[in-house]
Amino acid sequence: MARITRGAAHVGVIGMGYAGLPLALTFVERARARVTGFDVDPDKVARLRRGETYIQHLGAERVRRAQASGLFDATSDLARLSEPDALLIAVPTPLTPQREPDLQYVLKTGEAVAAALRPGQLVVLESTTYPGTTDGPLRALLEGSGLTLGRDFFLAFSPEREDPGNKVYSTASIPKVVGGVDDASGRLATALYQTAMESVVPVRSARVAEATKLTENIFRSVNIALVNELKVVYDRMGIDVWDVLDAAATKPFGFMRFSPGPGLGGHCVPLDPFYLTWKAREFGVTTRFIELAGEVNVAMPRYVIDKLQAALNQRGQAVRGSRVLVLGLAYKRDIDDPRESSAFELMDLLIQRGAEVSYHDPHIEVAPKMRSWPDLPPMRSTPLSPELLRQQDAVLIATDHAAVDYAEVVTHARLVIDSRGVYREPLSNVVKA
Repeated sequence: MARITRGAAHVGVIGMGYAGLPLALTFVERARARVTGFDVDPDKVARLRRGETYIQHLGAERVRRAQASGLFDATSDLARLSEPDALLIAVPTPLTPQREPDLQYVLKTGEAVAAALRPGQLVVLESTTYPGTTDGPLRALLEGSGLTLGRDFFLAFSPEREDPGNKVYSTASIPKVVGGVDDASGRLATALYQTAMESVVPVRSARVAEATKLTENIFRSVNIALVNELKVVYDRMGIDVWDVLDAAATKPFGFMRFSPGPGLGGHCVPLDPFYLTWKAREFGVTTRFIELAGEVNVAMPRYVIDKLQAALNQRGQAVRGSRVLVLGLAYKRDIDDPRESSAFELMDLLIQRGAEVSYHDPHIEVAPKMRSWPDLPPMRSTPLSPELLRQQDAVLIATDHAAVDYAEVVTHARLVIDSRGVYREPLSNVVKA
């Protein structure tokens, strides 16, 4: 505890993914802290020890510098969880097939931490979850060690706010919300993060911090649902929704622009609203507004495929047997993050309808196996060329990566389904979806 308060803490980060790895590197770079990264995937650990990265936007140079500094190490040995003074948990919090919270990774991590917990350690959960997780099941697991909260160990919640590929805001510059299960834990966690973050925002409790992250992403989900619904309505009226949004965005107050698309992606926005709607039912509250937004967003991939099918029908061709190239596999432009990307749902729907599907993504060479779409066949990114484009019956833009030459695409493709508003002028072979 004393090492944390005087800025000399050994920090352990559990989960070396899109949230955990940048967090670990930030503590090395800005706090000059000794950091141990824990991950159950031995391949990730081996690559980090070699100074390599598997997350493109972070860059291998950052990992190499961290390794060369002698401050960063990675391991799969959870028996070493007793070594750090602070343990920051950044593991996945997905949904079950029934769209209910799946806390298995948090709880398994909590069990591992409890088995190694020693007096004086601070534990902070960063994984997005419903209010009451940190001071409920996680606290119970840690107290099962026989240690007492607030005296022997300390516990807080601080939501990760990563935005992969963001050129303006980084892990260090995004204000860090921190809420302790008790006052002592809150103060200790605040002191820790102040060594590495530009701004730390202490809040009243862990539950406030948990609710803050959900609120941020529900705000995005609801507003994306709104523009997705407007896209459908304005399309029926013969109005281009992107023209409307461009004009609305000129208003200097009272309007914040969100863009429609083929669905939601990323680890947070597609999942977080369901964590709150599930928890709200425990209190007898129905979150109709949030659930309606979820329904709109979940329906978008099928809307896009219906538009593709109608466009092929107008050309006298069925989806079955057609060759469809999906452009972009990542959930947003110019990154290699495929988590919950709607591109997988689009490919799955096309394959179900009998299409021959391929994809091109300059950032994702091999399509990973996905929890939500386990039956998709193995695929590799197909190099983009005029010949490939001419061979396709349809090209579906799922993610608008800047590295793609869209002028070349529209020149050589017979039919382009544009779900991202890439083409602003009307074109005979482009259908907006």
